[in-house]
Amino acid sequence: MKILTSHIKLHNLLVLLVLLIIGPFLQGQTDSVATDSITSYFEDARTLQNQNKLELALSALKKAEDLAERQENKKLLIDSYQKQAILFLQLDKQDGAEIFWDRSKGLLKDIEYPYGDAIFKYIEAIMLYRRDNKFQALLMLDEAKQLNNDRNFFNNILLLEGIIYVDLEKYEIASKNLNSLIVNTDVYEKEYLTTKAHLGMSLLNFKTEKYEEAAANGESALQLALQNSFDDEVKEANEQLTQIYEKIGRYDLSNTNYKNLLALKDSILTTEKLRTEAKTANKIQFDFMSDQIEKQDREIEELTDATNRSEIIVILVSAFLIIISLLAVSLYRNNQIKLKTNDLLQTKNSELQAARDAAVNAMEAKTNFLSTVSHELRTPLYAVTGLTHLLLEENPSKNQFEHLKALKFSGDYLLNFINDILQINKIDADKLEPLMVDLNLKRTLKEVIDSLQQSAKENHTKIILDYDDDIPSHLMSDPIKLTQVFMNLVGNALKFTKEGEVKVIAKLMKKEEEDVTIYFEVADTGIGISKEKQESIFEGFEQGSIQINREYGGTGLGLTIVKSLLGLFNSQIQLESEPGKGSSFFFELELKSKDGLVDDIPFEITPQDFEFQGLHLLIVEDNKINQVITKKMLSKKEMTSDIANNGLEAIELVKTNTYDAILMDIHMPGISGEEATIRIRKFDVEIPIIALTAISLDDSLESFYAAGCNDVVTKPFKPEVFYQKIGENIFTKKAKTTNS
Repeated sequence: MKILTSHIKLHNLLVLLVLLIIGPFLQGQTDSVATDSITSYFEDARTLQNQNKLELALSALKKAEDLAERQENKKLLIDSYQKQAILFLQLDKQDGAEIFWDRSKGLLKDIEYPYGDAIFKYIEAIMLYRRDNKFQALLMLDEAKQLNNDRNFFNNILLLEGIIYVDLEKYEIASKNLNSLIVNTDVYEKEYLTTKAHLGMSLLNFKTEKYEEAAANGESALQLALQNSFDDEVKEANEQLTQIYEKIGRYDLSNTNYKNLLALKDSILTTEKLRTEAKTANKIQFDFMSDQIEKQDREIEELTDATNRSEIIVILVSAFLIIISLLAVSLYRNNQIKLKTNDLLQTKNSELQAARDAAVNAMEAKTNFLSTVSHELRTPLYAVTGLTHLLLEENPSKNQFEHLKALKFSGDYLLNFINDILQINKIDADKLEPLMVDLNLKRTLKEVIDSLQQSAKENHTKIILDYDDDIPSHLMSDPIKLTQVFMNLVGNALKFTKEGEVKVIAKLMKKEEEDVTIYFEVADTGIGISKEKQESIFEGFEQGSIQINREYGGTGLGLTIVKSLLGLFNSQIQLESEPGKGSSFFFELELKSKDGLVDDIPFEITPQDFEFQGLHLLIVEDNKINQVITKKMLSKKEMTSDIANNGLEAIELVKTNTYDAILMDIHMPGISGEEATIRIRKFDVEIPIIALTAISLDDSLESFYAAGCNDVVTKPFKPEVFYQKIGENIFTKKAKTTNS
């Protein structure tokens, strides 16, 4: 008996020691809210949960659990366990959810409670869906519906079913569920269910490529979420709208939603909230373990009161209690370490996000700067090249002719330099994508060679085309970008080759059904490139040496553009060179062939000669020098013209006068050329409108045509192109009208 008593004292001492160790961490809930209504706690928790205030929702449910346990109300205790399980699922804590789910399962075995059984199956359906068992989840939801007809419960089932059907691409059924929730009359969660339904319909419309409807649903969800402080739904709506507006080309709105999203993710409040919620959830789990320990304590005390228990049982139970207690402490410490690690990761993620945002902002600033500089440089260049052209046509003296030729060369050089800078900028900003259209490769290469024959003659150099006739005649690729590649490569070879030879080679490597691989090479017998310069030759503004730059000129951007353009085709340029013997640039391209098509009949497109006499045009231009130049160029072809200094003047002149065409500048004070065109088209849809712009066409063509322009000419332009565009748009239009 003394031995048993000593062991009981030892056990009590061990229990006291354990409680001293874990006491600060495992504090139970007080019973100060015993008189409060459990139902009101449930309602508070539901509101807080929808507002993503999960810490407060957990606290409310814990109070409800304590009160239900004291009142020995098993049904309400089951409800509290199940609501906590759903909340733990929202926190992505599967283990915690399963603990409370299992506790409700144990109580459901003892009583008849259909509503509890229905919620039990609803939770199981959520878990199945999260494990990607979508069809099993739907079956479980169907079983849950048979057990209870509570309206709020039924609406939540409809929502989950709608989400699952969207995942399964059963859009008609999903749409029926979600649309019914958009107009729901739920007593408890009307706004929340409507918000979730709008988000579901936004995702459904996005997947079915109904982007305008997707945007409308996303905006409705965002407004409801903001009005009701549904933080998670605010974030989800911003995420969806960022993708939707990017898809339909509304980059301004996409950028706004993306910035809102980043602000939500990076806010200190959000970080603190997540940390607090994690701690609250962990504390509830620890409370559960503490409850289990206390129950075991009571059982041990009952055992010690019975003198017929053997000492071995007391020792084993004590050891078991110590092990559980130590495990609880260990688990708590592990969770503390995990929380600290998560804090560190969040901090690092925020730093990386800030660095990324800074890089994106820098790229946007660079793009905007270059676009602005381009426009500002092109405008005076128009004056330089235009005046030079007019002076060259006025029979200048021999000395003046030489000076004017030099001036024209300088203007052309500056224009090419600006175009090169913009090309690099667009590639860096990911604004270029290769097309997939018909390509006659042999014709493309011949056109490049023909256009460079004059440069070859000046350097007494021959250009030779070595073309493999086994290459399919009909291919699919991007002829414009391939032309740019070969113009730069052949032009570069000609610049550094005098009294030599430049060879353009195209060989078929392999052909498997429609997939064709072609080897290209541009070889010259020029000055060559030293070994130490070969690795950096493809970098921007880089040439063989300062002496080479001074002797041969150029910006050093040609090979950079080639490398970047080939990167769009997943190809890589390679180089072999030896100083004094020449250089060879080669690469491979994978193309698609179109077998079975008949070869086109060769023909040449020749500029048409138009009779311009008597035409009367409207020049819309705010720059005085440009007005003079454009008017004089029209006068050279015996055309008359009126001048509008801005878009509003242009609209009034078109209303009161008759013109054969309008030459519309785009960037002007007041309303832009695009806006002026839109307004003119409201009362005159026939008159040809040609946009004259000093900005890059690649960025604006679609918007010009959408505004109602018939054609576009980039300033500074070649006179022959300028006249050709006027003739085509006026006389082609008249011919169509006459025929009709």
